[in-house]
Amino acid sequence: MAILIDPPLWPAHGTMWSHLVSDASHAELHVFARGLGVPRRGFDLDHYDVPAHLHAPAIAAGAEPVTTRVLLVRLRAAGLRVRPVDRHLAARHQREDFLRAEWTTAGARVGAPDPAAWRALGEDLLRRWSEPHRRYHDLAHLQDVLLALDQLSDDVAPASGGPPASTPPTTIPSAVVLAAFFHDAVYDAVPGRDERRSAALAQRELTAAGLPAALAEDVARLVLTTAPASGADSRCDAVDDDAARPHDAALLRDADLAILAAGPKRYAAYAAAVRAEYAHVPEADFLRGRAAILQGFLDLPWIFATAAGRERWEVRARDNVAREVAELAGWPHVHNER
Repeated sequence: MAILIDPPLWPAHGTMWSHLVSDASHAELHVFARGLGVPRRGFDLDHYDVPAHLHAPAIAAGAEPVTTRVLLVRLRAAGLRVRPVDRHLAARHQREDFLRAEWTTAGARVGAPDPAAWRALGEDLLRRWSEPHRRYHDLAHLQDVLLALDQLSDDVAPASGGPPASTPPTTIPSAVVLAAFFHDAVYDAVPGRDERRSAALAQRELTAAGLPAALAEDVARLVLTTAPASGADSRCDAVDDDAARPHDAALLRDADLAILAAGPKRYAAYAAAVRAEYAHVPEADFLRGRAAILQGFLDLPWIFATAAGRERWEVRARDNVAREVAELAGWPHVHNER
């Protein structure tokens, strides 16, 4: 391995961070980071951001401690450094590569009998998610949902020393991963109808791909659970009794809602993108409907249905949603104290 880590000198989110890179390949970097307990969401085009408390475990697991200057020199020499000017293009290419790899892995897990047909179905889904009218429900959202599912997996523990495992287990059921790919595959900004058509697409295409009918039905069921109660971009299904929501549906729902806990810039971009998708809705109607939907989240005992989702995202999500509700109504925002 050629894994490098610089000192934790970079402040953010109340801690200090290191950069973890490989001067050989991103593939080995992903394996190492996952074994360390760093989620794939921590990958930023050519490096992982690693919190200070994992700096020593990373070295114990085989990372070479170097200065930031040496890290950059070796990354550039390997041709793996992404220049700022190239970040947008690199992000798009890496996103597509990631989604194709996740689709291939999903097919292997469920035993898709025809690899060529499975690849063709995956490409069709990527084309659907790339439609020009999408502003939020696009490939970036699909990637975010899959990365959030990865974070919700509870079987990957930080390394205590020794090399990372190459094939860590996952608790995310295959049906949930497939439902993530299909959940907004049909998107015309018509809440309810989009989910029904996406569910029908999933059942039809997975059955045609040779998967068991029970699995196709399960995926379709999960897609339907993402249907909103009403209004634009709601994923609030008005079920606030956790016992009434199956665990697989809870995983998908939490991953779909993880954007609510994004940082300020990302959350603002998300809200703007949702508005752009509903540009056909008059401003007053949109503001009223959006505020009602967001208030519906705040009125629930918990926005997130899983324990992992609550631990990771609940506080930030409530603060973001409360801030947007206040902005929509023209009120001063009060920080969430939950």
